[in-house]
Amino acid sequence: MDFHPLPKLELHCHLDGCVRLETARQIALATGVPLPPSLRQALVAPDVCLDLADYIRRIDFALELMQRPEDLFRIAEELVESWAAENVIYGEARFAPQLHTRRGLTMQQVLEHVHAGLTSGQKKFGVRFGLIVCCVRHQPAEQSLQVARLAVNNMDKACALDLAGDELRFRAANHQPAFALAEQAGLHRTVHAGEAAGAASVREALDVLHAERLGHGVRVEEPPQLLQELRQRGTPLDMCPKSNLQTGAVAALASHPAPRLLRQGLRVTISTDARTTSDSSVTQEFEIMQRFHGWGLAEFWACQRNAVQAAFVSESLRDDLQARLASAERAS
Repeated sequence: MDFHPLPKLELHCHLDGCVRLETARQIALATGVPLPPSLRQALVAPDVCLDLADYIRRIDFALELMQRPEDLFRIAEELVESWAAENVIYGEARFAPQLHTRRGLTMQQVLEHVHAGLTSGQKKFGVRFGLIVCCVRHQPAEQSLQVARLAVNNMDKACALDLAGDELRFRAANHQPAFALAEQAGLHRTVHAGEAAGAASVREALDVLHAERLGHGVRVEEPPQLLQELRQRGTPLDMCPKSNLQTGAVAALASHPAPRLLRQGLRVTISTDARTTSDSSVTQEFEIMQRFHGWGLAEFWACQRNAVQAAFVSESLRDDLQARLASAERAS
C-alpha cells in the first residue's frame, strides 16, 4: 500500500518541532547561536524518551532559532512545502507565540510573521492551512490570558486555542479563564490530554476547558465510560503513533489504541506531532499503522473523513476538502 500519493490532512503539527536540520544550521550561523555537537541529536528525539518532558526538551534549540521575523517566516513556509511534498491538502500548524519574543518581537508580530510564512507557502504550494495558538501548561494564568486575547483579536489568522506542555506535572484548570475567553468569542478549542496523564487530564480538558478536540488522547480507555462519552460527543482524537511511542504514552506501536478506537466508532485522526522531532511524515505514520496493525485503504479513508470533519475550517472549505477526498477515494 502506497499512502504517499493519496490526499491527506494533518491536524496536529507543532511548528517548533518542524525546523529542518539544514535550516537550523543556516539560522544558527547567521545569528551567532552556537551549534550543538550534533544537530540531529539536538532536534530529533530518540525512539524512546524518558517521558513527555524529555521529548519536549528537543524543541529547546529550535526555539533559540525561531526569534527573528525572517526565520519564523521561513520555517512556516517550509512546513507548507513539506506538506505539499506528501500530498497533504490541508494542515494545521500550532505554536506558542509567547516563546518567540526573546529578541524583542511582540506576540502580535510573531503571529503575523508565522501567518505570513504559511500564507506564502499556501500560494506557492497550494496547501490550505489553519493556525492554532498554544497556551503552555507550566506558564501562569495571566500569560495564557494574554495568549487567548491575542488569538481572539486575530481570528482572521488563528483558528483555535490549544493547551500544550507537560500534562503530567501541570494541570489544566489554571488555564480555564483563557479558554473561557476563547469560547465566549467563538474561537475553537483543543487541548493536549490523555497522553502523559490518563482520564483525569481528559476530564479536565472536556469539563473545565470545554475542548472540542483532544491532542493525542491515547489513554481515553481509562475508564471505559469515558470512551462511551467521547463516542457520543463525537470528540476527535489527534493521534500521532510514532510520537506516542517516543513519549511513553504507549508501550509499543503494536499496542497503539488507534485501531481499537477507530473500530469502536471514535473519531481517530493521524498526524506527526512534530515532523523533525519525531523524524516522520503523515505518510510514514500510516505506514507504521499498516506494518503493525494491517491498516489499508479503509482505515486511511476513515481517518481522512474524520479529519475533515474535525478540522477548524469554514464550512465552504470543509465542503471543498470533502469533495477532493471523495473523488480520490472513488479513484482508489
